[in-house]
Amino acid sequence: MDLRETFRVALLAIRRNKVRSALTMLGVIIGVASVIAMIALGSGARAAIDEQIQSQGTTLIYLSSGSFGGPGRAAQGSGTTQTLTEEDAEAVAREVPTIARLTPGVRGRAQVIAGNLNWNTQVEGGNEDFLVIRNWVIADGANFTARDVQVADKVCLLGATVARTLFPDGDPVGQIIRLKNMPFRVLGVLAPKGQGQFGQDQDDFVLAPWTTVQKKLLGITYLHQVSITARTSELVEPTAVAITRLMRIRHRIPSPESDDFTVRTIEEMAATRVQMAETMTGLLMSVASVSLLVGGIGIMNIMLVSVTERTREIGVRMAVGAKTGDVMRQFLAEAIALSLVGGLAGIVLGVAVSQTITHSLGWPVAITLASILIAFAFSAAVGIFFGWYPARKAANLDPIEALRYE
Repeated sequence: MDLRETFRVALLAIRRNKVRSALTMLGVIIGVASVIAMIALGSGARAAIDEQIQSQGTTLIYLSSGSFGGPGRAAQGSGTTQTLTEEDAEAVAREVPTIARLTPGVRGRAQVIAGNLNWNTQVEGGNEDFLVIRNWVIADGANFTARDVQVADKVCLLGATVARTLFPDGDPVGQIIRLKNMPFRVLGVLAPKGQGQFGQDQDDFVLAPWTTVQKKLLGITYLHQVSITARTSELVEPTAVAITRLMRIRHRIPSPESDDFTVRTIEEMAATRVQMAETMTGLLMSVASVSLLVGGIGIMNIMLVSVTERTREIGVRMAVGAKTGDVMRQFLAEAIALSLVGGLAGIVLGVAVSQTITHSLGWPVAITLASILIAFAFSAAVGIFFGWYPARKAANLDPIEALRYE
C-alpha cells in the first residue's frame, strides 16, 4: 500500500473503536492544549512587559527608599523606610548632570468623593514633570504648574478609571472632589493606559502635587520614591551608578550591603519580571509535557492491545504477501493518526482555553503560529516514538504462529 492508503486504513481502524480511540487521544489532547495555553501565557506576559517599557520610557530610573537588607539587619522592601528626603532629590537633580527630568514621589490610598459617588483609589504625588517622565498624555484639561507644587495647592488630575467612575455623565474638569474630606479642584483627565503586566488598572489613580499629598493628605516628611529620566538611553546605566554613589555619600553608607535605598532602571525591572514569567512558564510547560508523556504511554498501551487483538489479521496479511515493512508502517500509521487527531483537537482546545483565560481573568495571552506548530510537532513525535515499539512487535510476528493464534 502507498502512504495515502496506509493512513486511510489506519483511520478506519481507529473508527472501529471510537470510544477507546477517544479515551486514548485524551491525554494527547490535554497535553497539546496545555502546551499552547502555557506558551500563550508566557508570550503574553513578555509582550505586556515590553509594552509597559515603551509606555514608561526606556530612560526611566527609580530611586526608592528602603533596600533588601544587609548583614545583621532585617530586610526592608523598597519604599518601606523613611530615609529618602526632598533634599536627596534636590541633590540628585543638582549633582548628576546626565539627568533630563526628575520628580519626587509620594503615594497613598484615599476615598475620593464627587457628589453622591465615591471611590477608593491610589493617590500619587509628583511635580509638573511627572507626566513627561511617565510618558502620560492629558486627554482633557491641563497639567498643574510648578507654582502649584511650590504652594502645595489642592489641585489634581484624574486617571481615566476614576474620572469614568465619579463623573459617568459629565465633564470632570473644573469640578470639585474631596480627598480625605479636603476639597480638590480637577484640572484635567489623563488618557487611558489600560492594564499593567500583572493585570492592575494603571488608570485607577489620582495625581496631585507631591507637596500637597505629602503634607496635607499623608502628613509625612519623607519621600517614597524619586522618578528620574536620563538624557539618552545610553546614559541610563552611568546615571544610575552616579545616583547610587551620591546617595551613599549623602547617607554615609560605607558598603553596598548597608544601603537604605534602591536604584533600579526600568529595563532591570522588566528583565526581572521577564525572568519570573519565563520561570513560571517553564514550570507549567513541564506539567504540560507530563500530560503529553502520559498520552504517549496511553497510545503505546492501546497499540499493544491492538496488536494482540489483531494477531490473526496480521498473519493473514503476511500469508497473502504483506512484507514486514508493510505491517510496521500500518501500525505506526495508526499510532501517528491517533496522536495527530488528538493534536488537532488539542490545538482547538488550547486556543479556546487561552481566549477564556483572557476574557475571564484579564491575563494577557499571545497565541502564535509558532506555538501551534510546536504543539502539533510534539503530538506527531509522540505518535512516532510511542507507536514504533508496538509496530515493530507486530511486524516481527511469525506468520504461522499468528495464523494459529486464537
